[in-house]
Amino acid sequence: MAMEKAASFLSSLIGGGGGGGDGEPAATVKSILIYPIKSCRGIAVTQAPIASTGFRWDRQWVVVNPKGRAYTQRVEPKLALVQVELPPEAFAEDWHPTADHHMVIRAPGMDPLKIPLAAERATVDDVSVWEWSGSAYDEGTEAAEWFSTYFEKPSRLVRFKEVSETRPTDPNYAQGYKIMFADCFPFLIASQGSLDALNEILKEPVPMNRFRPNILVDGCHPYSEDLWKTVKINNLTFQGVKLCNRCKVPTINQDNGIAGTEPTETLLTFRSDKVLRPSHKNTRQVYFGQNLICKESLSGKGKGKIIKVGDPVYVLQAFTSCNDAPA
Repeated sequence: MAMEKAASFLSSLIGGGGGGGDGEPAATVKSILIYPIKSCRGIAVTQAPIASTGFRWDRQWVVVNPKGRAYTQRVEPKLALVQVELPPEAFAEDWHPTADHHMVIRAPGMDPLKIPLAAERATVDDVSVWEWSGSAYDEGTEAAEWFSTYFEKPSRLVRFKEVSETRPTDPNYAQGYKIMFADCFPFLIASQGSLDALNEILKEPVPMNRFRPNILVDGCHPYSEDLWKTVKINNLTFQGVKLCNRCKVPTINQDNGIAGTEPTETLLTFRSDKVLRPSHKNTRQVYFGQNLICKESLSGKGKGKIIKVGDPVYVLQAFTSCNDAPA
């Protein structure tokens, strides 16, 4: 039964939900999520400004160990319980923080931590996220003590230093684009239809926070977003550059930080290379969502522009199959 459903999902990838151009939209933006601190909880916002590295504030901070290596939920699942708050006005189109503005960080058993958004900070070297290393701003002793207490080992909070550092995306997929502390690409899109279809065949449904998208859309067929090569949202042009291969994080319950085997075990039955891309070698890799870049962020024409919840999503170009979509 599960495989029959999987087959029907796959056959509907490109159909339904409207087409391209300025005609009927293929979907609607349902939620926008920003993750200020890498691997911590996201913030749902009604609108988000586009920056050169993705949405403003997204993955601008990361917690590191004494060697400057980034913590992620893969090794520190307690990050899932760290909640971040930014001032609502921080998501206005042209907003600049003052000395009165703070990011507030909360976690179980901890007093709230306030991080000034406009303070001068010392620089630390040898901060590393995956293949990249460089300098970053150190958020200070109080933040270091807070995270060290929470993780019960020496930790520091650092902020990406845009004035001197550049972290490029993989040029094999997105030449010339850049990110801060995100894993690979500036944006991740997923659809409510994909989650609903997955939950139909899971024994226990999972929420979308397992997959940590930036843009959640609704109104399209399950997994339609796999094939979106060029989409337009509020006159901004997004390109699908790579199917999102999933790590351990979707198996971590974001409410308690406990890992299991689902939904990856079920995704292996119909969302693996073996099923979607049989010519590829890594048959146990699973996919959910599509990585995007925004053309206007590269050209500088995205400055001051936003996308909003409720915006229609127009598909201008589509891949013919998952074999054609980069992964």
